[in-house]
Amino acid sequence: MATFFSRTRVFANTALGVGVAAALYYSGCNKQHARLGTSNVHLRYPASANYPDLSQHNNIMASNLTPVIYAKLRDKVTPNGVTLNLCIQTGVDNPGHPFIKTVGLVAGDEESYEVFADLFDKCIDERHGGYKPWDKHPTDLDSTKLRGGNFDPKYVLSSRVRTGRCIRGLSLPPACSRAERREVERVVVEALNGLQGDLAGKYFPLAKMTDAEQEKLIEDHFLFDKPVSPLLLASGMARDWPDARGIWHNDKKNFLVWVNEEDHTRVISMQKGGNMREVFDRFCNGLQKVENLIQSRGWEFMWNEHLGYVLTCPSNLGTGLRAGVHIKIPKLAKDPRLNEVLKKMNLQKRGTGGVDTAATGDTFDISNSDRLGKSEVQLVQQVVDGIDLLIQMEKRLERGQRIDDLIPK
Repeated sequence: MATFFSRTRVFANTALGVGVAAALYYSGCNKQHARLGTSNVHLRYPASANYPDLSQHNNIMASNLTPVIYAKLRDKVTPNGVTLNLCIQTGVDNPGHPFIKTVGLVAGDEESYEVFADLFDKCIDERHGGYKPWDKHPTDLDSTKLRGGNFDPKYVLSSRVRTGRCIRGLSLPPACSRAERREVERVVVEALNGLQGDLAGKYFPLAKMTDAEQEKLIEDHFLFDKPVSPLLLASGMARDWPDARGIWHNDKKNFLVWVNEEDHTRVISMQKGGNMREVFDRFCNGLQKVENLIQSRGWEFMWNEHLGYVLTCPSNLGTGLRAGVHIKIPKLAKDPRLNEVLKKMNLQKRGTGGVDTAATGDTFDISNSDRLGKSEVQLVQQVVDGIDLLIQMEKRLERGQRIDDLIPK
């Protein structure tokens, strides 16, 4: 104790100040915490000294974080120990993305959205087109309300609907402990084992997969591997890989659940061809049965009236839903107005290899860009109507006809 106070007196009398005192003191007794990113050494410096350099950044977090907001939030901690610095690290480490404007911000737990609301609310507002802190999100998983949705397989090669769900009371992947991650796996797998009929299936933990099982899942395009995206790595989601990660799928391999990737779960309904209605029926039915099984075991999904279903990335709040198709439109792909058409219909275009691939050639992954503020039925209907229009345009161009009157106003 005498040594500490003597150091304090020395620092008070030097121009280097408290920051150096903290650095010397904590470097000796707090190395483990510093390595884990949980040290409070940074609080010994003024907020301005620790504010990140975002001058070359192009993500939503960088557009909304100010020195004033940082100073207000940087010493706040959620009940699970999540700090602002943990939430913004992926946006600090990744200035931009070649194909999309990323959020650059993740939640370490459900409470992050409340404790750091001054920043999260602004980022949510920008990402979701003016969604305000007082807005309420609708949820609707009644697939019978969907109109249409059975596309010509000449154009639509495959259809998919996915979302995420996280277990209330357990930290999210960027901040969870090993024990929490294993508890997620236990709770989810026990629930999934209760599915019956066409939804009955099997869980494959990554750590215990045989080479043959891995090759088969890769062949079926089901297997998710250790994250290689800098966005995920900087968020801390790959810690302890592959501990407590796995893939569950039904026997028909058209209903899948990923466990402990970017969220606690990713629920996916998919199949070849253009029957989006069938895919959405299975998605809604399976998702509701999984939720009921989770609740029967005394757990529940993270959900509230404002944010809907709470997930790791603010971009996925609300429904967490991405309804998409792989569509082949060689004529329309050459029309310079395609991007404008998609934007007006609130649709986004990706390469068929996912978010990290460029949209080139004549086959694209087209999906909804909205997640929050509209229900599941509304978003899938938006995709169905948009794909119908794209196919109509493609058929016109095949006949050598103009499509000017079909361009959305």
